[in-house]
Amino acid sequence: MGVSAPCTVRVAEDPADRAACFAVRKEVFVVEQGVAEDIEYDAYDAVAVHVLAVREDGLPLGTGRLLHGEAAVAKTGGDPSVGSLGRLAVSREARGLGVGAALVRALEDAALARGLTAVDLHAQTHALGFYERLGYAAYGPEFPDAGIPHRAMRRAL
Repeated sequence: MGVSAPCTVRVAEDPADRAACFAVRKEVFVVEQGVAEDIEYDAYDAVAVHVLAVREDGLPLGTGRLLHGEAAVAKTGGDPSVGSLGRLAVSREARGLGVGAALVRALEDAALARGLTAVDLHAQTHALGFYERLGYAAYGPEFPDAGIPHRAMRRAL
């Protein structure tokens, strides 16, 4: 994690941390971006590695998830050595402070710990520059997801 991030990032293993992850996702994707709640949460949530960024006082600031193994294969072109990073969300008040980069690096660490060699993600097009600065390269055409334009990106680990 970068020293500029005003938070601690940890794997969300207990129910309270998982609930905090889902609350941040609801705030960002459902409330701010208008994603339907019934598509925001899915069966992958049960098998994903979730990470949670929290402020010193415990306030949740951001979250993301990593799919690996069978859960990731359909999203990564069938390669079991590639993980799928997704549902990266940072609360409005924490944006621009390094929280998103800290979350991505924590997810990459989780991918490495599971023997993965690369990570794919589907970036909202307005966030391409953010991911490019973290070493991701876009590939393939733009496509809609939940009515929002996206591009696929990958980074070798």
